[in-house]
Amino acid sequence: MGERYEVIVVGAGAAGLMSAATAADRGRRVLVLDHARRPGRKLLASGGGHCNFTHLDSGPAHFLSDNPRFCISALQRYTPYDFLALLERYGLGYEDRGGGQLFCRQGSRAILEMLHGERSRAGAELRTATPVRAVRRHEAGYSLATAGGELACESLVIATGGLSLPRSGASGFGYAVARQLGVPVRPTRPGLVPLVLPAALQERLAPLAGISVPAGVACGDAAFHEALLITHRGLSGPAALQASSYWRPGEALHLDLLPGQAPREALEAQRRRRPRATLQRYLEGHLPKRLARAVVELHGLTGPLQGYRNADLDAAAAALADWRVTPVDTEGYRKAEVTVGGVDTRALSSKTLAVRDQPGLFFVGEVLDVTGQLGGHNLQWAWSSGVAAGRFA
Repeated sequence: MGERYEVIVVGAGAAGLMSAATAADRGRRVLVLDHARRPGRKLLASGGGHCNFTHLDSGPAHFLSDNPRFCISALQRYTPYDFLALLERYGLGYEDRGGGQLFCRQGSRAILEMLHGERSRAGAELRTATPVRAVRRHEAGYSLATAGGELACESLVIATGGLSLPRSGASGFGYAVARQLGVPVRPTRPGLVPLVLPAALQERLAPLAGISVPAGVACGDAAFHEALLITHRGLSGPAALQASSYWRPGEALHLDLLPGQAPREALEAQRRRRPRATLQRYLEGHLPKRLARAVVELHGLTGPLQGYRNADLDAAAAALADWRVTPVDTEGYRKAEVTVGGVDTRALSSKTLAVRDQPGLFFVGEVLDVTGQLGGHNLQWAWSSGVAAGRFA
């Protein structure tokens, strides 16, 4: 059976380190394994290196899952304020960059060092550059084959993340283990990822690459009002990234270039007051000039407003407040911040995060079918799910 531990955590990222420290605090003998020499690269990239470590309003409404109530228990038992208390114990500062999105003043590396400090303080051991080659279940728990030999444990925590940002070391290991051990896995797709537009529209919008405007982006029942960025290949920025987690191939996005405004009424008033004015001139008061010109040309909305019939005003308002574009693809996992889908949470206890018919097997973090919106929700899920499993592993 090789070396034996009470708990082995596979994955030394955010969720794995929280699980390890929590379990070790209970007196459990814990080992953390990671295939990378320097794990935690995805955490280091969070918030552009400044680590958007939580959102004060993190709750089930900010998560996407086929089992939407699953996340409630863990989020309620380890809240953003619990993580803030941990930061304060380590003397780390933070700032709210709008709407409850909290960033670490000392940066992402300080958060990673804090997590390792907690792991070390609690007595959990870490082995890096140690990929797991195989996992077997047996009566006493689980055995893991590694390059360094066989390991055994009573409780096994899988915290290996999803498929997003493969350059950070992401892989499908967690899904493979789940399937091997009979745990269902829901289909996965890239989330929080730039969207690719059809070639003809790309060509028309390419000269506008780099322009960012406040906008509304809706996909199905989900709608977001944040910055929208035009890229050489399509759409990015917070509004598009948020919508991408909900988008499926063939679906149209609904773009509102004048959020919070009533363009139909405004255009009618403009036609009365300044009948010789053009739609482009009106738009230049609300959008960058190059974007205003492109919108007018794309929709054929030229000429003075005095020549517009009511039906023309309706069409112009729709082009501004409900411009429908259908992406052809996303930029894929290489640019995705998260993976949507994953281990089916219906197979797990929402209290312990253990597989219901295999109480020694736990899954935490991004590997699960729980995906947060932009703004710190995904790291809060890492903290909350990691602690939930660590209390029972």
